[in-house]
Amino acid sequence: MTRELASRGVTRLAGVLLDLGVSSPQLDEPGRGFSFASDGPLDMRMDPTRGESAADWVNRATEEELREVISTYGEERFAKQVAGAIAAARGREPFRTTRQLAEVVGVAVRTREPGKHPATRTFQALRIHVNQELAELEVTLPRAVDLLEPGGRLAVISFHSLEDRIVKHFLRDQSTPDRLPKGLPVRASELPEPRLHLVGRAIRPSDAEVAANPRARSATLRVAERTAA
Repeated sequence: MTRELASRGVTRLAGVLLDLGVSSPQLDEPGRGFSFASDGPLDMRMDPTRGESAADWVNRATEEELREVISTYGEERFAKQVAGAIAAARGREPFRTTRQLAEVVGVAVRTREPGKHPATRTFQALRIHVNQELAELEVTLPRAVDLLEPGGRLAVISFHSLEDRIVKHFLRDQSTPDRLPKGLPVRASELPEPRLHLVGRAIRPSDAEVAANPRARSATLRVAERTAA
């Protein structure tokens, strides 16, 4: 990001908006392999020319690695059962399509969440893992702050709890003055100003917004403003 902006002569920004969701065209295009709604190759890479596809990883990962990724990134309580089912199924035939995986996961997940396909959490976990989304987010947040001019704002829209937790903790840490050892004769007003100032509280979609765009149901917007520090 920094290199691309510098190549265009941009060194400071008045605002940065990070929309962390997968775009609807990506979800709706079966060939991208993000969705279980229609059959397509099990890919899930944001850049299909780079890295390992979801199919490649699912077919080679150990059962324990599958369980760990599905549990951690998908927060799937049936991760053990899903990993076991995937390991058993690929022994008969390697995974190549989204439908193959969705059908196997659908049997392994015993309790359906209202309005959600049983494979939702597993697909989320694989997409996050294949694209290293959380690691990319942790690198991008401080770079975005570095680029902001004083008074510039950073706005981040996240779509699941793992992303939002990283954003929330980062903004909180960057907006909290340094903590000094107890007993030092220093007033709070004398502490160095933090780099960010939080703007309002987290904003979530209204019922009307969710009715108009169901994919917005899990969105959370957090905003912070760059100080002169």
